[in-house]
Amino acid sequence: MHTHPTLFFDGFCNLCTASVQFIIRHDPKRQFRFASLQSTTAKTILDQYPSATGRPDSFLLWEDGAIYSRSEAALRVAKRLSGAWPLLYGLRIAPAGVRDAIYNLVARNRYRWFGKKKDCWVPTAALQQLFLE
Repeated sequence: MHTHPTLFFDGFCNLCTASVQFIIRHDPKRQFRFASLQSTTAKTILDQYPSATGRPDSFLLWEDGAIYSRSEAALRVAKRLSGAWPLLYGLRIAPAGVRDAIYNLVARNRYRWFGKKKDCWVPTAALQQLFLE
């Protein structure tokens, strides 16, 4: 059984792949696993969660059998990182609608603001064990 929290991300999005690289740098315990939303692994897992399908503008966190998206996913990830990043989890006191409105604004504009790759980002051999596919 898979026990690591898993992040599904847009493998073409520069912001998304930079976020994955940031998480890896701030996750010395190697708690997280990753898969692009375009992968077969993501499709297989996310097909079990109807609320998660059709969300190419969000990264999704699969943790303890549940799927979290948008600001909730981001804050749950921050809570597990090293350094001061877990303090961001306190932003959960803000209404989810407000948090998600900000998240959605960035998600809608991520290609325009940060760019898009022609091909999915491929992790280095040293990081390969953190990826499900």
